[in-house]
Amino acid sequence: MESSGRNDDSGYQFGRDSNRNNNLVFPQDVDERSASQLSVNRNNNNHTIDIGIQRLSSDRMSSVGGSSRRRHSLSFPHRVAPEFSDDEIESEVVSQAGDIGDRQLNSNRYSESGSPQSSIENFMSVGDGVAPINEIPSIQTFGSWSRATNALSKNPALPPLQLEIVSLDPEHTTSNMRDKDRSRSPLTSIQNFKERKKELPCILEYISSLLHLAVFGILGVFTRYLLQKLFGPQVAGVTSDETLLYLDLPSNMVGSFLMGWLGVVFKGDISRISDLLAIGLTTGYLGSLTTFSGWNQKMLDLSVRGRWVHATLGIILGLGLAAGSIRLGILTAKGFRWLLNRFASSSESESSSSRSNFRINTLRRHIVVLVTLLLILGLLWVRSGNLLRKWFKSGNTNGQLWLACLVGPPGVWARWFLARLNGRGLGRNGSMKWIPFGTVIANVSAACVMASLATMKKVVNTENFETIATGIQFGFLGCLSTVSTFIAEFHAMLESKHPWRAFVYAAITLLPSFIVGTLIYSVPVWTKGYQ
Repeated sequence: MESSGRNDDSGYQFGRDSNRNNNLVFPQDVDERSASQLSVNRNNNNHTIDIGIQRLSSDRMSSVGGSSRRRHSLSFPHRVAPEFSDDEIESEVVSQAGDIGDRQLNSNRYSESGSPQSSIENFMSVGDGVAPINEIPSIQTFGSWSRATNALSKNPALPPLQLEIVSLDPEHTTSNMRDKDRSRSPLTSIQNFKERKKELPCILEYISSLLHLAVFGILGVFTRYLLQKLFGPQVAGVTSDETLLYLDLPSNMVGSFLMGWLGVVFKGDISRISDLLAIGLTTGYLGSLTTFSGWNQKMLDLSVRGRWVHATLGIILGLGLAAGSIRLGILTAKGFRWLLNRFASSSESESSSSRSNFRINTLRRHIVVLVTLLLILGLLWVRSGNLLRKWFKSGNTNGQLWLACLVGPPGVWARWFLARLNGRGLGRNGSMKWIPFGTVIANVSAACVMASLATMKKVVNTENFETIATGIQFGFLGCLSTVSTFIAEFHAMLESKHPWRAFVYAAITLLPSFIVGTLIYSVPVWTKGYQ
């Protein structure tokens, strides 16, 4: 491919293909270990923020971008190269470090096939001279950003664009493209798109995503319940409702630790098998395993008894332990990846071939997975419904658990839908893109509704209502709110060149939740004299 274009101040250039109506074109593949990445440098050292979307080699990957295959979303008009400041790029990337909701489905389609196939949200309007980059086969991006002369369109009507920009050093690119699989050429990408269009209809992908979220969400609810019992007063006696070591602290720490593994370092590897599996594990399982609303409510319970010091320390301790857990998860996952790479280097071809056998990349495999998950979800719901009827009048935690399993999946779906707001900012110009508003809305709203139900339990004060309200709190609201995604975004901001944003983000999430919760729950308890 003969490419021309001007170099930017980083020594990289956008290529153009004269046979493709001057559309921006990039190499379809670059060696994952040696690709030079344009990135946002912090304090002039080697710490970088990967703007990356595609899979990256772990030794080139920062904890912000992780190994997620798609993060950065932008939009610009036809034949106009984008121009963003480093700060704008970083702001949008860190806010999408945790989740971008159903916007990710369109990214999945492009990343797999390089095709112009769109999802629920996206469209292509070539007649008007506007098309999403992730809808154009000739454009692919890779883990970094390069600036050009023209400005970026901020038309809010346009869908997000997934960019992955590569080093276009001619010698480096040519050698890597020879070494890589020839099947990823632009012509083959178009052919793969035609095949994929028949293999995975858009509605099937959306339904399969919901099933992944529901099944893994229920598993997250079960795991959170087991950790409560294991570390609670009945077994280990580490946590309780009477101390700042609240009952959900172990699940929040475990979920944050696993987020470092599954949601940062190994997310790209999981996505190679199935993008929907990555969504199910991170957004579904880890998002439901951890709960922000439960954490906030336990601090309200302490404050309503006059234990303000314990409540304050509980908030600080909960944030610190979750942040430390994800950091530990990232470090241990990188160490484990290093060991895998060390021992697997000699049999790279065999391991690569064996991994390809497990990929969910055909219509038949997708249907098998979809039907399997549908059966599992049906069995879980039927069994939970039967057990709920059995235990409903007993008022113990068993009835609350089975109700939580029934109402948990809608909470996961609501959070996943709200996550599409992450990285969008406010208003037409998308101001404050660094704030993941989707996660903020999910956590604060869940905390406020949980406080409302806690007040209603004091007012009604019956066993049946206690079971219903607690089941909704533990299931729907516990799955609607999340600590794993929140702490992943917090960690990304800490590692950026604006670490103060992490504490501002924590403040705009924690303070409104606790203050409004106090007004909804604590004030009525104090004024009405509820026990």
